Amino acid sequence: MQKLEYSLYHITSLRHAKIVGERSTQLLMTITITYRIETSGSIEAMARKIASDQSTGTFVAVPGETEELKSRVAARVTAIRPLADAERPTWPEAAEGHGRIRRADVDIAFPLDAIGTDLSALMTIAIGGVYSIKGMTGIRIVDMKLPEAFRDAHPGPQFGVAGSLRLTGVSGRPIIGTIVKPALGLRPKETADLVGELISSGVDFIKDDEKLMSPAYSPLKERVEAIMPLILDHEQKTGKKVMYAFGISHADPDEMMRNHDLVLKAGGNCAVININSVGFGGMSFLRKRSGLVLHAHRNGWDVLTRHPGAGMDFKVYQQFWRLLGVDQFQINGIRVKYWEPDDSFVESFKAISTPLFDPSDCPLPVAGSGQWGARRRRPTSAPAGPRIFSISAAAASSATRSGLPPVFARSSRPGRRPFRTLRSNNTPRTIRSLPPRSQNSVTARTPDCDVQSSPQLLRR
Repeated sequence: MQKLEYSLYHITSLRHAKIVGERSTQLLMTITITYRIETSGSIEAMARKIASDQSTGTFVAVPGETEELKSRVAARVTAIRPLADAERPTWPEAAEGHGRIRRADVDIAFPLDAIGTDLSALMTIAIGGVYSIKGMTGIRIVDMKLPEAFRDAHPGPQFGVAGSLRLTGVSGRPIIGTIVKPALGLRPKETADLVGELISSGVDFIKDDEKLMSPAYSPLKERVEAIMPLILDHEQKTGKKVMYAFGISHADPDEMMRNHDLVLKAGGNCAVININSVGFGGMSFLRKRSGLVLHAHRNGWDVLTRHPGAGMDFKVYQQFWRLLGVDQFQINGIRVKYWEPDDSFVESFKAISTPLFDPSDCPLPVAGSGQWGARRRRPTSAPAGPRIFSISAAAASSATRSGLPPVFARSSRPGRRPFRTLRSNNTPRTIRSLPPRSQNSVTARTPDCDVQSSPQLLRR
């Protein structure tokens, strides 16, 4: 019988293995990153260089890089899938007369022992350093497959989809939500006046804009003291507690935790976290101590992804934050005001809705920027997954076609009653307040799709 040597990581992983054998064991012991390489040189040579430079190699041969060492921790190229040549280089590094700009998707496997399950190590070793390697005209991280050892190493969502639906009291339809606008400038009483209108209109979810944290004109403590009595009074009268996400982000984790405690002590149940601003460490610190639903806002993400030939796909990026424990993940929507194409949004929606290890690690996708049930959308493969919450306007066109109720939210401004448009048999009608909760959903018909959706808020 073959003798196998396992590290602690391997033993942890094997507890989850459903198939015992060499192939499954190897998969459980490696982290596989897919790089979309662009170069005027050899794809194969560049792939080998990335594998070497990001594990055991350096710019010159050193005595310590033995075969035994490489057998334990060296990264290896496992697959190369050629793509069509690029029309122009992503980065302006190619010399004049460079010829073809070759592209390929390259899989490189890193031994788990070389990285472990620390997410900062994973980002540094497998992702962060590759952008500085010479000889490429572009590189993008397009996929990442993690072994089972990561399941136990990180907490994942505390509330997720099921908890968000339970706390809002929603089932069988989208969660209806909105964002307080203007984003900045309202004082606590002015914010509370608007929130009171929104609560009475029947929304399920309200959130601070991500730009609002604790400015001098609207300290978080005063905002909480002005808003939470309205929410709790409404709960006493109706039995329904509207979920309000307060902005608690702070560069100092201790201060962010104090903000968290303010909200929790007042009876709140949700917080907006600017994940790129607080970082892996801040998010990890908060999640381990949190009693709130953590609503992730990804502002700053576009820096990492906007150019299709560089950065990384959301499919990769979102895995880090899910492992760290976000419960709701705000993404864009269909036909939004932002640069992101519809197909990119749909892929983001799918990524969040796809389990990393099991359905409990899926956060609630939150679609934004003025979505509603009859939003036109060209046919595409619909996302599948657990029930969805989305905000700021929902991904109805994609989410509801797959039977997933997203949460839809619209920006709300003082002095404007929330209203929504329903579309039935191609005849629109506008209603000034939300219908009773027992009202059935309507079918929104457009020339491109039939979408089963519940009523949503629609901005004027």
